[in-house]
Amino acid sequence: MTTHKPHTQRIVIVGTGGHAREVHELIEDINAAAPTWEIMGWLDSNTATHGTTVHDLFVLGDIDWLRANPNVYVTVAIGAPPTRRRVVESARALGHTRFATLIHPTALIGRRVEIGEGTVICAGVITSTDYRLGQHVLINRMATVAHDDHLHDFVTIAPSAVISGNVTIGEGTDLGTNATVNQGVEIGAWTIVGSGAVVTKSLPANCTAVGAPARPIKERQVGWHL
Repeated sequence: MTTHKPHTQRIVIVGTGGHAREVHELIEDINAAAPTWEIMGWLDSNTATHGTTVHDLFVLGDIDWLRANPNVYVTVAIGAPPTRRRVVESARALGHTRFATLIHPTALIGRRVEIGEGTVICAGVITSTDYRLGQHVLINRMATVAHDDHLHDFVTIAPSAVISGNVTIGEGTDLGTNATVNQGVEIGAWTIVGSGAVVTKSLPANCTAVGAPARPIKERQVGWHL
């Protein structure tokens, strides 16, 4: 029987892949700065992993494990926005409402900002002021977010991406490693922007864009992510 540690909250990590293991270490870094979370283990849809260990923590089951554990916080540690959204919706369908917002101690977080539930901000991220992050946003290592940006729900920002001021990024958009978004640009929902792209003009929803300057090379049907 596990004894709950005082002054901490129980948390379970959904996923066991590379990003999930990074989130595990992020939580450990938070705890090293100030004991905050008691990590219960992992949840994974792959039944072959159940009962095994990752980073010395047990894989407890799949998302259905939350039925019997409604008071545990969840972090959905999956990089792909469509999958992350589906897992969050599955948890909500079970009545689960406790999603952890995780911010690495080395991240520089501006004042007068809004950060939604379930968002994860990784090590070395630098942010400015007066921006808004939706729910379940992922900002990877060393990325930057500037003033007056609005990143909608389920956006993923890959490592070292640079977002200038007054940028709007629609729900579920995936911005690649080292990509740059210029001042005042708007990127539509569920768009994929390739690594190293330079977004100088606004991009539509549901496309893939690459290059410098970034141009759409593929269009997808509305709802492709569902």
